[in-house]
Amino acid sequence: MDKVRVSAAEAVADIPDGASLAVGGFGLSGVPEAAIRALHEQGATGLEVVSNNCGVDGRGLGVLLAAGRIARVTGSYVGENKEFARQYLSGELEVELVPQGTLAERLRAGGAGIPAFYTPAGVGTQVARGGLPWRYAPDGSVAVASPPKETRDFHGRPHVLEHGITTDFALVRAWRGDRHGNLVFRRAAANFNPLAAMAGRTTVAEVEELGARRVMTQVRSYSPPQAPSLPKLRVRVRFLSPALLEAPGQRPGAYVLPGSPTGFRPSPQCDAMSYELPRASRSRDDPRGTFVMSQPRPR
Repeated sequence: MDKVRVSAAEAVADIPDGASLAVGGFGLSGVPEAAIRALHEQGATGLEVVSNNCGVDGRGLGVLLAAGRIARVTGSYVGENKEFARQYLSGELEVELVPQGTLAERLRAGGAGIPAFYTPAGVGTQVARGGLPWRYAPDGSVAVASPPKETRDFHGRPHVLEHGITTDFALVRAWRGDRHGNLVFRRAAANFNPLAAMAGRTTVAEVEELGARRVMTQVRSYSPPQAPSLPKLRVRVRFLSPALLEAPGQRPGAYVLPGSPTGFRPSPQCDAMSYELPRASRSRDDPRGTFVMSQPRPR
């Protein structure tokens, strides 16, 4: 099945109000910027987001946050997003803060069909005891607090019960993919992306390089040892993939410009690296994008 979609708008068109989203990225590395911008233009609101952080002012998920589209965030890091802090402290936004490793494992567990697991992280703190402010009232009091969690000893050490996370949709960014829905992630841009992709019932994935052949059969030939990969059978994908597209009659390393009369231009030398390294940069207005979709698999 060919899962390519011609635009980010088509890829996110049926994400409804109130949908839950798992979003990849760490800081500004590996963030699915094109999908987030398309969702902002689409207009869905009341979204419940699961992500390590919520972008920064004007970038990443910060775009949706500033527009008042996000109702709840499950994450591990507030960062330097002043609008995030303002909305949380004023009671406009519900926030569940989770230890970073626990958040990663909750996403992985949900994607693997594991309903819950025990971890020593958070034992003896409000993470286990409850009482963390999830939402504030307008007067500054706590309107909604976290509930206490079950604890149990294993080998003489206490552990707290955490639940796996699944979401209606996932927005992720990958290094390479194919039209069947296979993904390869690379370097720092991998971060939470494979985990978010697993947790989403339907996954929208931006891909820097889209190959005609099955990418999973080529992983050993062009993928470095540290590149995690995700076969299509592990992902319920409605695959979005922007960037480099190898097409008939075009040499590898050309990229697609949606709406462009010719469609293809030579790829800059630095393209393969630009979303992999935390300090690497690229214009937020970069128009590239090809998009891939597949039907969600029932749970």
